[in-house]
Amino acid sequence: MGKIKLGLLLLLMTLVGTPMTGYGMQLSESELYARSACLMDADSGRVLYSKNSEQKLPMASTTKIMTCILALEDGRMDDLVTVSAYAASQPKVHMGAKTGEQFYLQDLLYALMLNSDNDAAVMIAEQVGGSVEGFAEKMNLKARELGCDDTYFITPNGLDGIHSTTAKDLARILRYCIMESPKKAEFLAITQMPAYTFWNYSKTQIYQCTNHNAFLGMMDGALTGKTGFTGNAGYCYVGALQWEGKTLIVSLLACGWPNNRGYKWEDTRKLMTYGLANYEYRDVFEQKDLGRIAVLNGRQQGTTIDEVATTSLEYGSDVEQMHLSLLLRKDEQITVHYQLPPQLEAPVRKGQQIGVAQYFLGKELLQEYPIYAGEQVDVRDYYWCLEQIGAAYCA
Repeated sequence: MGKIKLGLLLLLMTLVGTPMTGYGMQLSESELYARSACLMDADSGRVLYSKNSEQKLPMASTTKIMTCILALEDGRMDDLVTVSAYAASQPKVHMGAKTGEQFYLQDLLYALMLNSDNDAAVMIAEQVGGSVEGFAEKMNLKARELGCDDTYFITPNGLDGIHSTTAKDLARILRYCIMESPKKAEFLAITQMPAYTFWNYSKTQIYQCTNHNAFLGMMDGALTGKTGFTGNAGYCYVGALQWEGKTLIVSLLACGWPNNRGYKWEDTRKLMTYGLANYEYRDVFEQKDLGRIAVLNGRQQGTTIDEVATTSLEYGSDVEQMHLSLLLRKDEQITVHYQLPPQLEAPVRKGQQIGVAQYFLGKELLQEYPIYAGEQVDVRDYYWCLEQIGAAYCA
């Protein structure tokens, strides 16, 4: 179909009968082929649309995004990697490398992500993790660090086994790869490369890679992605798009079986278009004077014995310069809860945390700001009271 301009795509979907409301395009679960799907805001990590996105399913070669980012972070790109017999025995899709051949680690990452070569994945794992099992431990540790508690890896290439993830976790992993990892630029450079050619170390064999992520040519702003397929997992996909300040991630699991290779592209376009049509950034920070709070048994300059001391409340920075920009639907409303005690007990230090301002979307806590005491308040002691009484008597 070629690359579709986003404005034209929205118009086409309207003309063919896709429901529209005051909030934009609607999308029902029945319109998606995937058994499990997730649309995520890459900036915040918030799930914008879900279809069984927490269901555990096999993920095929989308596994390789984790393999790639770990190799970039923990490996040295100029390392020489020797092909083991186990690596050479991996089934297609594969490079067909021979036992004992050597390659630079960097070249293998292109074979991994463009061609999705299974032998390249094993070579990388053995080099970076010492063994496939050792590398799988690294993969699972990184998954836990990212909060992907429903993800379990056993291989670096995602061939059928007892491994699994969820659409939500898979989107989180890609979010890390493109937004948070110290190697995010390198990850994007590899996954955006249309084609790549390299030699083995001995210059006896040349290898060619072609990027199979067709989504890169389907929509304006297509950023990155990885396909996957096994007989058990079906067609899978995870990809990202960046357009007009928004960065969206779509992940799909069990999105059809042969002969339905195109289902994943249809679902990806629908979800991306839904996100772009329905969500806009809004600054929801509440510009509010937090006022003052009473401090029992407190004293401060200018306070008399019959007055209650107080301290101002502040965020620790100029409130007029504070912002909270969130990607929201027009019908989504943020509520702010101020968690503050009714009063304080002296002493109170300037800069001491007193409470928090919490921003909720429904029951989901999106952001939290600490609230501090703006002034110091000391405890009233015996001598201060005597001074106050003496001053009042003399007056």
